[in-house]
Amino acid sequence: MFKNQEYLEQWSFSQKLWFRFTATYFSLYICLTFTASLFEVPFRWMASTCLGINYAYDVSGYGSGDHTYAYVTLFMNVLLTGILVIIWTVLDRKRQSYNRLFYWFLVLLRVVLIFTMCFYGAVKIFQIQFPQPSLVRLLEPLGNYSPMGLAWTYMGYSEGFNMFTGFMEVLGALLLIPRRTQTLGAFIVMGVMTHVAIMNFMFDIPVKLMSSHLVGMAAVIFFTDIRRFVNVFIQNQPTKSINYFYPIKHKTYHKSIIWLKAIVLSLFTVLICVFGYQSERERGHKRQKPLLYGIWETSNFIKNGDTLPPLVTDDERWRYFISDYKDIATVKFMDDQKENYHFTIDSITNQIKLYPIKSEIGFSNFTYDNSNPDILTLEGILEQDTLQIIMRRKDLNSFELKSRGFHWINERPYNR
Repeated sequence: MFKNQEYLEQWSFSQKLWFRFTATYFSLYICLTFTASLFEVPFRWMASTCLGINYAYDVSGYGSGDHTYAYVTLFMNVLLTGILVIIWTVLDRKRQSYNRLFYWFLVLLRVVLIFTMCFYGAVKIFQIQFPQPSLVRLLEPLGNYSPMGLAWTYMGYSEGFNMFTGFMEVLGALLLIPRRTQTLGAFIVMGVMTHVAIMNFMFDIPVKLMSSHLVGMAAVIFFTDIRRFVNVFIQNQPTKSINYFYPIKHKTYHKSIIWLKAIVLSLFTVLICVFGYQSERERGHKRQKPLLYGIWETSNFIKNGDTLPPLVTDDERWRYFISDYKDIATVKFMDDQKENYHFTIDSITNQIKLYPIKSEIGFSNFTYDNSNPDILTLEGILEQDTLQIIMRRKDLNSFELKSRGFHWINERPYNR
């Protein structure tokens, strides 16, 4: 049923049907990935009429790849594929083969996989996709993590694991570029992306549709060479090389393609490296830390002249003040609720602008004292309340996740 990449004058009916379905489905999927929002009106009508989806939903998904409109688009993808394949089969039933179209379809899949895997591999190598656990994360009880948050923290803990995973994705992409190594590249991409897809399903990460389709694209390329794989690795028999079909045989064309691949790959590599380097130093773990970086634990909290005791039911007394990123601070209250604040420091006058994200003020409303590096004192007015807060810097090495590190020798498992 699966067609290899050699020229064949006469295709079987099953080969032609398989190609029509596969080429139509994945070509539509790639196209709709970028253009689905343009068909919002007919897609919403079909969702309401055929699927009974009448609740409100957004087209963008706000970063989720598995939102309602994505599934509506997938439904339309399948429906349109079925209709187009039937029409194609009826109108083109006398055609003997699709050698040329099959060649360009595989080129399309390879291009999509190469750029996608290079991008996702790069953001792992530079640890942008999975950043190291933030200071706020370190204070969060494990039971409060969402499955996706747990996966992100697990991946973000190890820079080395990020680099290895990213390297494997990039390796698969690079092996897809030369036609001679595309089977190996597809095999690696299948393995890597199957792991990603299973992780997305098991940890409720909303990229299930995309990762599954990337596995499918790699599988299509791999199965064009399945006979040689079965001969060597399963049946332990010799195999012969493939005489690849090329629709264009001019030597000048193929030399131009080689140069084009080299130029595009070089430009893409430069752009990814520049993007990764800048992102790592602007918001990644190599960024410049803010002046009062750290977790500050409140020892005294005086509000309007009254000292508030550290009661775990208090939703006003600060428990921790966390400064991790520039111009943003997080307050964790005694009842474990959190709120983010704008946080701007003037180190010359020891003045601070501190106010909730939802509000805006144009003046410094706090003074601070950090003459002792381990003690921070804030005095000022916040939302019409006069506050005096004394805090002590928490030693980050008190967290096992920060202090444990790597050990070649472990006499006993250190599983805490």
